[in-house]
Amino acid sequence: MIKRLFDIISSTFGLFILSPVLIIISVIIKLYDGGTVLYKAPRVGLNGKMFKMYKFRSMVVNADKIGASSTTKSDPRITPIGRFVRKTKIDEIPQLINVFLGQMSVVGPRPEVKFFTDKFTQEEKAILTVKPGITDFASVWNSDEGKILEGAEDPDKAYEELIWPEKKRLQLKYVAENNFVIDIKIIFLTLAAIFKN
Repeated sequence: MIKRLFDIISSTFGLFILSPVLIIISVIIKLYDGGTVLYKAPRVGLNGKMFKMYKFRSMVVNADKIGASSTTKSDPRITPIGRFVRKTKIDEIPQLINVFLGQMSVVGPRPEVKFFTDKFTQEEKAILTVKPGITDFASVWNSDEGKILEGAEDPDKAYEELIWPEKKRLQLKYVAENNFVIDIKIIFLTLAAIFKN
């Protein structure tokens, strides 16, 4: 109950305070190539239910149809404004809409594509018993996946081998320790990681 109240208040406040940034970025993305402003990424949510996770579109139109689901830092599909919003994490701000709608929480395991959740072991399925979030322990540990995947011939395979095992371990750690104090700690650690980059 406290967590949901926090999510509603923080998402409403965040969307209101950041509305000038949202408007400016939306106009720039639209003017660049005339495509949609938001990318609606299919993700697996609470209890395995599918939902559309909102992000500012940082790649060319139909990028998901012409490449891997994992993205390297130098992926040619990334637009000039896309590089900026990715580096600053501004592309994640629209997920406050998902939080307000109750599909996500501010803090929780980052939602995955179905291709990867279908590979969960019985133990790992516990990750889906918690509402997915904008940030978690794994986000703090690895705030720039594209950098780790740089140079990989198969970004999805590299993600599965280099990032996913530790990401799942940290997500299971969050599920086990899940409480409001941990959430606040993760929020501060996330902000510190963003400003550090």
